[in-house]
Amino acid sequence: MTRRVPRTLLKATLTGSAAALLLGLGAPLASAGTGPAAPPAPSQATRDAAHDAAASPKTLDTLSRFFARDGKIAKKAAEPRVTGAAVPVYYLSPDFVAGTKGAPVARLEFLASGAVSADGQKASLWTAKQSGSWQVVNIATGDDETRYARAGAAKLPGGTVFHEPQINAWYVQKGERVLPLDQDAVRAVGADGTTVAAYQKRVHAAYGDKLPGSAYAKSGKAGGYGTEAAPEPEASSTDGAVTVVSSVAGAGAAVALGLSGVALVKRRSRRLG
Repeated sequence: MTRRVPRTLLKATLTGSAAALLLGLGAPLASAGTGPAAPPAPSQATRDAAHDAAASPKTLDTLSRFFARDGKIAKKAAEPRVTGAAVPVYYLSPDFVAGTKGAPVARLEFLASGAVSADGQKASLWTAKQSGSWQVVNIATGDDETRYARAGAAKLPGGTVFHEPQINAWYVQKGERVLPLDQDAVRAVGADGTTVAAYQKRVHAAYGDKLPGSAYAKSGKAGGYGTEAAPEPEASSTDGAVTVVSSVAGAGAAVALGLSGVALVKRRSRRLG
């Protein structure tokens, strides 16, 4: 069996409105009908900048090495290419878990672009704005981010596709409905989905005592994640809007989860060299 490269999600403590990687965001949008507001969405300019970072010559060279790992294909023969536009990737929001009034179900964490090699290998390029420029902060095997974005748009047009990383589940939410997009989500909310209120009760019961600032977090469990300091919010001029930031730990590290002490799902990742 071919060995796969571990894809690991790293965690950091977030405070207040420090809810997403440094992105160009607008104000939260009201959702159609009832239900919580939709989370802020990146502008087209932000998406374009993220795509340009993913498709840069430097990134493509790194992708060639990534696809050539374990001798699957020669680096020169990999011929990686970025496919499609960058998509926003939303994760379950700690504010929603906590029951904060009006909090969106999910928050924007990073943008992702799909990539493919000459022999058909797929990868997901995670991009965020750091130190004033857009950078690829992680390369992950597979195409979860872009694939579920498409699936959610087809299943519930206009909804927010989001990930509950603690159980590796993907959903789409619009108004009062939360619908599953994979088997992990089906096991959590059933094949027909659930209401936003019922989903909030479930995630609050599962994670409510493990949020940043909780006694569980302060105890330093799960590697002491609860003791990490949150970065200061920064401003971005990408869209003329003030944006917020969570930490990306180390070069090529994956996104912060915003929950303390929860067993993290091992996904697929490889650090940039």
